[in-house]
Amino acid sequence: MLEGDLVELVPLTPDHLPDLRRIRRTPEVLARWGEPEDDGNDDDVTCFTILLDGAVRGMVQYGEEDDPGYRHASIDIYVDPDVHGRGVGRDAVRTLARHLVDDRGHHRLVIDPAADNAAAIRCYAAVGFRPVGVMRQYERDNDGNGWHDGLLMDLLATELR
Repeated sequence: MLEGDLVELVPLTPDHLPDLRRIRRTPEVLARWGEPEDDGNDDDVTCFTILLDGAVRGMVQYGEEDDPGYRHASIDIYVDPDVHGRGVGRDAVRTLARHLVDDRGHHRLVIDPAADNAAAIRCYAAVGFRPVGVMRQYERDNDGNGWHDGLLMDLLATELR
């Protein structure tokens, strides 16, 4: 378990899946993440359930590049719209970033929101992530009919707020 100022990050378990699927199907999260396809058992990422006052409020995950010449970690997150604007996402990202820097030894982290996701970009910037560049037509639209740009942001360990 990782403790933040507001949230606890606990390893995702099957008991969390009904709440996480409900959150994934809210219009706000569905628009960014699409229909839930799996149960968080991807070997390439480590998933944590975001708990706020003991209730499931989202999911945050990380992946690691372990090649010594390119070592870094990436973060993805979604948060229940019922708690948007309360600092839950910011605290979850900061808590996971601290774990990745302090416990996992990463010197650099990346995150890649859709370029038009202003709320997510503000959240990540508050933690210390900086825009690096726009990745054109980076991600398929959820309807499968087009592509949209992503914003690559990174954070060096010394910049973590």
